[in-house]
Amino acid sequence: YFEVLVSLCPQLMVGVVCPVAHMTRVFVYGTLKKGQPNYFRMENASNGQAEFLARARTVEPYPLVITTKYNIPFLLNEPGTGQRVYGELYRVDQQMLDFLDKFEGCPERYQRTKIQLEVQDGDGEGEHTPRPGRIEEAFVYSKHEPAWLQNQTYESYDAYGDHALKYVLPEDRTPE
Repeated sequence: YFEVLVSLCPQLMVGVVCPVAHMTRVFVYGTLKKGQPNYFRMENASNGQAEFLARARTVEPYPLVITTKYNIPFLLNEPGTGQRVYGELYRVDQQMLDFLDKFEGCPERYQRTKIQLEVQDGDGEGEHTPRPGRIEEAFVYSKHEPAWLQNQTYESYDAYGDHALKYVLPEDRTPE
């Protein structure tokens, strides 16, 4: 992944080779979305680069549940069950992807799998912003937990929603 950048000087042409960062698409549906308790982690440049592309919705229904004593949102890897889930589509660099894997406890707590998304509105800026209505593929952090299929499901997560389930930040949790 190299791109040749060429600068034109009055009488000289100089070619510079720079590495181009590989970017991966990630769908977030819970506390990492804008306005949610962990969004600051997506903005923190020391975690890597994350570029918002668009709001999106899963093509297939999935169960989005809120569970554990910390009221954590989990997308259960049970396609065809639950509701079409709303979230946000990002492009992230390898450093941010590594951070997200660690933050999400992947692969122990969550697994990173691919999912199909329908773009809702591409109000991100730049050449990589997908158009509304397009089907895009991205990674998502999901979990296989059949016992949680009995829980109430949601089409959109809001930590401050009317479900009255207060999310507990990782820093505020008691050790297990």
